Amino acid sequence: MRICFLNQAPRKSAAYEAAKIEAQLNSYASPGTKVEIVFPDDYEGSQLYDTIGAQSVLNGLHHMIETPAIVRKIFWAAENGYDAVISSNTFDPGVDGGRLAVNIPVIGLLRTSMHAALTLADRVGITVPLPGHVPYTWRILRSYGLENFVSDIRPLGIYGKDIAQRKYEIFKMTATLIRGLIDETRAEIILPLGGALIPYVVNPDDLAKATGVQVLNTKVIGIRFAEMCVRFGMTQSALTYPKAKLSSDDFTGH
Repeated sequence: MRICFLNQAPRKSAAYEAAKIEAQLNSYASPGTKVEIVFPDDYEGSQLYDTIGAQSVLNGLHHMIETPAIVRKIFWAAENGYDAVISSNTFDPGVDGGRLAVNIPVIGLLRTSMHAALTLADRVGITVPLPGHVPYTWRILRSYGLENFVSDIRPLGIYGKDIAQRKYEIFKMTATLIRGLIDETRAEIILPLGGALIPYVVNPDDLAKATGVQVLNTKVIGIRFAEMCVRFGMTQSALTYPKAKLSSDDFTGH
């Protein structure tokens, strides 16, 4: 089984070592599954991601700009032998568009992880990297009809290219946020968004040990759910996501 783990931005904007992260992702997969990091092609406006990221204002605008490139790459993945696509970003950019274009499963980590959390608990506490992620996440949750299950969303205020060197700081601040979500909002399980921080820098299992509450690994959930879909022939409903007959030229022609 081949799973396309689709990055949100072109390779030039990737702030991580792809081979290292790919090895980590494959450690979450079942034997016989190959998870491959794939990047969308560069697109007009891709600089915006770097610009607002450098200002720590990741408010979702970059996801709106990059969605067409993500959808094109999802179609490419289906045409090139992948069995499923996972949007690597935990805010699900391009997932709905991709589902309208292909028959293979297209998995969004936020939606999938939220439903996993709600199978195990009633009240979900969410952490996000930056304050700008808070209203953006609430909007996404409202669109999914899941906002009433969330006790609160709280930001760390940490992001950027130096996050690997700030592991201890991220761990301590996240643990404090989690304890606040439990004690002040009655959260029963924790969903950390922003995979560049958790699990790539900080292991959610370590946070669970430190706080006494389950902290979910969005990447594990997404990969294992994608595997289940492929193995049992499950994919997005054709009634929910009706598809036209498309070719690659439809995405690149004028």
